[in-house]
Amino acid sequence: SHPALGGWCSVTSTLTTLLCLSAPGGVSLVVPQPNINATVAQNILLSVEYSCRGVATVEWKHVSSWGTTKIVEWKSGNYVNISTVYKDRVTTFENGSIQLLNVGMSDAGYYFITVTEEYGTNTYGTIIVNVYEIIYEDLHFVAVLFAFLAAVSAILICFMWLCNKSLHLFQKKRAHKLTASTTEEIELETIEC
Repeated sequence: SHPALGGWCSVTSTLTTLLCLSAPGGVSLVVPQPNINATVAQNILLSVEYSCRGVATVEWKHVSSWGTTKIVEWKSGNYVNISTVYKDRVTTFENGSIQLLNVGMSDAGYYFITVTEEYGTNTYGTIIVNVYEIIYEDLHFVAVLFAFLAAVSAILICFMWLCNKSLHLFQKKRAHKLTASTTEEIELETIEC
């Protein structure tokens, strides 16, 4: 059992062993989630469960518009051979599942699993993975931009209001000075007469 799945994996592994021993022949495979939607940088679990009569070989391949890539191959209770492209990104589990870490846009596509038992019978499964860009970061940028523009607009409106007030005060003082100097001229003129 794999430590990441804890106690559940040991129960599942025991059940798988019992199924392998009691199966009349051949190998069977269950794919509970054949379509997975993920976002960039997310970890995904390509979950399967196989049963067999003897020792099984599990192989995963990725098929996309960029071509076909072998991800991993292992024999139950034996070696695990992970492709160098996926070396630090794949975790394998006894039940045939794999976890793919830190997915990118190039990880979208079809994932094919082949389970072959030692007596020659095999079975296949497919999981389609769709990977999307993280949209909320773009929305976050737009929201921050709008908040910034609103703040700049508010500051400009306040600045214009202050300028308008200052202009009115300046005009009042100037009008008051003009009135005072006109009064002085009138007084001077009356004195001269």
